[in-house]
Amino acid sequence: MFFHPMDFLIIIAFGLSLWAQFRVKGTFNKWSDVPVQSGMTGYEAARRMLDANGLYDIPVEAVPGALTDHYDPVARAVRLSEPVYYESTIAAVSVACHEVGHAIQHKVHYPMLVMRHHMFPVVNFSSGVAPLLIIAGLIFQQFNFLLGLGILFFSAAVAFQLITLPVEFNASNRARDLMVAEGFISNQEERGVAKVLNAAALTYVAAALISLLELLKYIMIFTNRNDD
Repeated sequence: MFFHPMDFLIIIAFGLSLWAQFRVKGTFNKWSDVPVQSGMTGYEAARRMLDANGLYDIPVEAVPGALTDHYDPVARAVRLSEPVYYESTIAAVSVACHEVGHAIQHKVHYPMLVMRHHMFPVVNFSSGVAPLLIIAGLIFQQFNFLLGLGILFFSAAVAFQLITLPVEFNASNRARDLMVAEGFISNQEERGVAKVLNAAALTYVAAALISLLELLKYIMIFTNRNDD
C-alpha cells in the first residue's frame, strides 16, 4: 500500500548507513591499537587543545560507553567515552580533538553551529509530530493536508541534519589542523587521523541522505495526489 519507487533508493541509502556504522566501529577499533607517538591520552589532547584556544573553563569529562563522545553546548563541557578519555592512541586523540573542534566553533560563533542551536527546539518538536502526521496523511487520503503538514515539519528535521554536515566536517578540519600545529601527531600519523574522522563523518552523510530521500518521496506522493 505504501510502496513507492523512491523506496529502492531509500533501501540503498539504508544499506549505506549500516555499512557506515560498521566502518566507523571497525576503523575506531583498528586505530585504537595504534599508539600515538606523543604519548598523550584523549583527555590530555583535549585539555591541551582547549587551553591553547583560551577555553580554560570548559571541563573534559569521562562518560560510560563506547563512541559516546560529544560536546555539550548547554553545559559547555567536552565529554569523552572512557576508551577515548584514558587511552593514548590515534583513535582516542582524533575523537577527543574532534569534540574540542565543536567547543572552538561555539567560542567563535561558527554560523552553522549557531543556526543548528537555534533550530534544535523547533526540530525537537517537529521530529516527534511529523511521523504521526505523515502516517495519518498516508492512511486517510481524504485528509491530504495532514500529509502536507507532516512534510512541513519533517522538512525542518531534514534541514537540521543537512546543517549538521558542515558542522561535523568543520570540526574535523579544525581538529586535524590544530593537532599537527600543536605537535599532538606527526605528519605520518595524520593519515590515521583522517581515516578515523572520515569514517565518523560518513555516518552523518548516510543519515542525511536517508532523510532527504524520504522527504522527496513524501513530496512526490503529496504532489501526485493534488494533481489527481
